Amino acid sequence: QVQLVESGGGLVQAGASLRLSCTASGRTGINYAMGWFRQAPGKERAFVAAISWSGSSTFYADSVKGRFTISRDNAKNTVYLQMNSLKPADTAVYYCARARGRVPTPSPADFASWGQGTQVTVSS
Repeated sequence: QVQLVESGGGLVQAGASLRLSCTASGRTGINYAMGWFRQAPGKERAFVAAISWSGSSTFYADSVKGRFTISRDNAKNTVYLQMNSLKPADTAVYYCARARGRVPTPSPADFASWGQGTQVTVSS
């Protein structure tokens, strides 16, 4: 079983940047795609970004394209989400997840392991 721990969330003003990290422990393996999702109060969990097992392929939600960048360091069992030009609409709990396979997808059902989440709050 793999454990995922997110960090890096916080309270920032609109226009600021944050970098989230997600470190895996336990039965880590690099042959899995990884993803970030977010959930705002009263809303369903939504896809943010995903990356293939090798890091060569990435996929973003339209709402964050051009502002967020997902990356991974397999030697450190860590995936990152660099968030720039943050907006109040980005306020949510951000979750890291490990996919069931190597190919990144936007569907939560394709992800088997989830972290506990980290809060990101963007003030206007």
